[in-house]
Amino acid sequence: MKGRTVLEVGADEVAVITISNPPLNLLSVDVMLSLKESVEEALLRGNVKAIVITGSGGNFSGGFDVSIFGGSAKRRKENRKVGFMSVEFLTDILEVAAIGGPALGGGFEVALACHARISTSTAQLGLPELQFGLIPGLGGTQRLPRLVGLTKALEMMLDAHILGLVDSIAPSDELVNTARSWALQILERRRPWVTSLHRTDKLEPLAEARTILKIARHHSRKRAPNLRHPLVCIDIIEEGIISGPRIGLQKEAEALEELRQSIISRSLVHIFFARRGTSKISGITDLGLTPRKVNRIAVVGGGQMGSGIATALIVSDYHVVLKEVNESSLLDGIDRVKANLVSQVKRRKIAQEKIERALSRLNGVLSYDSFKDVDLVIEAVPENLSLKQQIFSDIEKCCPQCSVFACNTSTFDLNAIGERTKSQNRIIGAHFFYPAHVTPLLEIVRTERTSPQVIVDFLDVAKRIKKTPVVVGNCTGFAVGRMFFPYSQSAMLLVECGADIYGVDQAITKFGMPLGPFRLIDRIGFEVANVTFNQYVAAYPERSFKPMLISVLQEENRAGESTRKGFYLYDDNSKASPDPDIKKYVEKDIVDMIFFPIVNEACRILAEGVAVKASDLDIASVLGMDFPVYRGGIIFWANSIGSTYICSKLNDWSMTYGDFFKPCAYLVERAAKGTSLDREGIAGVSQMSSSGHKQQKQV
Repeated sequence: MKGRTVLEVGADEVAVITISNPPLNLLSVDVMLSLKESVEEALLRGNVKAIVITGSGGNFSGGFDVSIFGGSAKRRKENRKVGFMSVEFLTDILEVAAIGGPALGGGFEVALACHARISTSTAQLGLPELQFGLIPGLGGTQRLPRLVGLTKALEMMLDAHILGLVDSIAPSDELVNTARSWALQILERRRPWVTSLHRTDKLEPLAEARTILKIARHHSRKRAPNLRHPLVCIDIIEEGIISGPRIGLQKEAEALEELRQSIISRSLVHIFFARRGTSKISGITDLGLTPRKVNRIAVVGGGQMGSGIATALIVSDYHVVLKEVNESSLLDGIDRVKANLVSQVKRRKIAQEKIERALSRLNGVLSYDSFKDVDLVIEAVPENLSLKQQIFSDIEKCCPQCSVFACNTSTFDLNAIGERTKSQNRIIGAHFFYPAHVTPLLEIVRTERTSPQVIVDFLDVAKRIKKTPVVVGNCTGFAVGRMFFPYSQSAMLLVECGADIYGVDQAITKFGMPLGPFRLIDRIGFEVANVTFNQYVAAYPERSFKPMLISVLQEENRAGESTRKGFYLYDDNSKASPDPDIKKYVEKDIVDMIFFPIVNEACRILAEGVAVKASDLDIASVLGMDFPVYRGGIIFWANSIGSTYICSKLNDWSMTYGDFFKPCAYLVERAAKGTSLDREGIAGVSQMSSSGHKQQKQV
């Protein structure tokens, strides 16, 4: 049996039940059954006065194993059959939770059901279930507000904040003994106590509580208008306050079961596992290679991207050499790094005292002399092919033979970049996303010549700087850029057919994207957008749409957000407002016409082997392009609609608008068979009628 609990009774007649499912003591069906059995066994013993619940290995419990929320219908039925969501058996005898390490999600709710909680100073407490499209399901919606009040409880549930919530702090080596002592003192009434489910002293008066919950609903709708489960959580909390905690517990269990079957929960769980799987690459990470040690890294270019990369490296304890072409540019680059660090402090990502230590690991230079002992070079200059070629030729002459050469490019062919070198086996693409020190995705690009050792080395660097790596093949745009090049091209086609620019952006942001395609073009700038358009038109002429609108606007001195005028007008704080000179009207099904060509290109990427796994493209779309996480990524979302429907719509549009919309062979094949868009193509997966798609889009 995987995962269990261990019962031991001491001379003080306090039973200690230890959750044992290393390393994080995740809760599972087996663990919950074993916990119930241990409590029942303790109740049957005549020598047990109280119970202490703790976890093995210095951890309490990291919560439920996320796989319990997915799996087969049979597995889900088994979960319901054993009643794994109930912890009511913990209230029959006095219990104290001894918390070391994390007590999260269901683990925290087990602790909440106890009479008291004793923790170490490093314990972490929180309820992150909403990250998976769920609500706390072991009584958290009822017990937490009664312990800390509504405001703090809502923060922990809706925002996944980790706040202190214990009765006493104890050293790790005295944790269990302190919990034993507390249990006996409560039992002997030397410490008055009421179980969390029946406390009312921290609850606000009903009128005030309703006001707090009303504000919480408003913020939730504003922050995540497409998500229902945060509102369900608020409703369940209110139900418990009005009707009593027992009714609240019943409603909580019913709501949890419904949410577990929702497409949003399945999407979020899918993304969780897909993200964990990106660092496993068949034929690379299964070769038994050990990453070589990387201590010193050179970054060529101190612009916005280079300074962001340098920031990410130095806060992760790498020593960095930052090279620029002149003193002024170098000082600007170092200032950008400092500004990035200050921004990280404000966002509470790093502590203030870490700034000086991080900057001590940064060395600005104007020549390649300091490259003689670097383990890795990351080139991060502007997108100019000849400049990049010259840099790689130069660094080859002055770096050690074992150094890894990484190119931060979003579009150029890596073979072309390295064609002036003799070291193409150690050249790899390192496509960071702006801002590089914040955005979690790192697209790692391999060519047919890139050594597996180099890929393993760079995966280790990605892990250390806390990036999610997606390893892809070498082509124009790689996976993310190529997959999403239809994003703006579809939008341009719509507008040149008479659509309203702001209507397009509004439809796309309503779908869940943070920026519509025109607002995004303004953000990156018209000059960069034009260069990118031309590269994709050159690489994929048969399915590219060459827009005229950007060139026309440039002639009228519009360049995007940086000049306060692009498709939108911008004030001093970069706040965008529609420009009446540009507005037109829209009568199209915008979301489909924007995203179905992206799905089509993603299918080509899978067919060509540029990306190995469909789930990698899901992660890349979420982390690289901000595709809404609750839709599960581009392929997962497409599978929920169905290959047949997508292919038929693309066929219709291609007959009207041309080959830009023509479905690729990979998509046509799967549509004909009625299979999913994953490589495996499991028959009959997630096919929906067009009416089903219309309903799904209203989520």
